Amino acid sequence: MNTGHLLHTYGYYAVFLLVGAESLGIPLPGETILITAALYAGSSHKLSVYGIFAVAAAAAIIGDNIGFWIGDKGGYRLVRRYGRYVRFDEAKVKVGRLVFDRHGGKVVFFGRFVSVLRTYAAFLAGTMKMHWRRFLPYNAAGGIVWAAVYSFVPYAVGSAINKASHTLTIVLGVLAAVVIVAAIVVVRRKASQLEAAAEAAYPGPLPER
Repeated sequence: MNTGHLLHTYGYYAVFLLVGAESLGIPLPGETILITAALYAGSSHKLSVYGIFAVAAAAAIIGDNIGFWIGDKGGYRLVRRYGRYVRFDEAKVKVGRLVFDRHGGKVVFFGRFVSVLRTYAAFLAGTMKMHWRRFLPYNAAGGIVWAAVYSFVPYAVGSAINKASHTLTIVLGVLAAVVIVAAIVVVRRKASQLEAAAEAAYPGPLPER
């Protein structure tokens, strides 16, 4: 996808569409077009960096809330009905709900800065029945901070960011992979403890909806 062409043709609309679509769960280059837009604003001054920031923040928050709603209304039902076929049975659903009850705010906020989580964190929060009133402030804060960082920093640094972008992408990718692997290891080691705690928190069968 040529984000530069989309940006030059549609401007703010392209930023809103790609950031919003990525946030609701479609794997599109929302962060890439945001950085490209900020660089374009700094070099051409045809777009306002403040406008880019505002559009990206709004798109991130709106997209995440749509993703949350889809997860809440549809994702949970799918997990309850078909999860056992992919080894995601009721016990694991309870663990997921426990994790989001205890740490959902952190997942939603910091997930905005990790590529895979940025796309699916809101959907997972809805699927795991995180309360929307708790989800919203962390979601809004994450979206605003993320939009500010990826709008104003590229705009200020300018073309120099292009030299470091490839290395930065690799470093962040490696760090994200290390964090994910470490989390999987911890969860597996403490699986029985987590399942016992989840069962105590949600005794009996979970509702189907």
